[in-house]
Amino acid sequence: MTVLTCDYPADYRSLAQTLGLDEGLNFTPKWSAGADFLALLVREMEKRRPELVIECSSGLSSLVLARCCERNGRGHIISLENGTEYAENTRQALRAYRLGLYAQVLDAPLVEVEIADVPYQWYDIAALPTARAQMLVVDGPPGFVQRHSRYPALPLLRDRLDGGAVLLLDDAGRRDEQELARRWLAQSPGASYRYTATQRGAVVLAI
Repeated sequence: MTVLTCDYPADYRSLAQTLGLDEGLNFTPKWSAGADFLALLVREMEKRRPELVIECSSGLSSLVLARCCERNGRGHIISLENGTEYAENTRQALRAYRLGLYAQVLDAPLVEVEIADVPYQWYDIAALPTARAQMLVVDGPPGFVQRHSRYPALPLLRDRLDGGAVLLLDDAGRRDEQELARRWLAQSPGASYRYTATQRGAVVLAI
């Protein structure tokens, strides 16, 4: 399957040129993060220069984050992906740009987890290393899986985050994401919350 394409909107072309991803992007119209959310990730990566980023869902964002690590001269991305085809497409894109040293895509099928007696389908994190991350990017699982499908990210990964870590949530213009972000904030004393009016809405939660 062809992974890299140059057939995408102008805002993605601008981002690709900025990051030197001139051979094309692993862009899919339905599933790729918006160019403005990706630009937000770039700004946060340049500002925070994290050693480790955990990403919920792989794709174009993984390529962008890995390039940022290369540009920073430090950092590593671990992406959790439940779709085997998407995981392999992301790996191919990373290999095409020789960014495999900066990113790892884990096959993480959705399994049942229970949080406060509520069952969720969420990524299997058995293979996730125990190192602490300074950034968590949440862009999955898809909203159709269940109500508040992305809520488990913080409860299940909180102990994998450094103090002062930042969480970035995509699709925060949707009611589900707004509700779960408020729950995260209520459960995180001292955290700061910022909503950014990207095309799909984004939340930046500094924990």
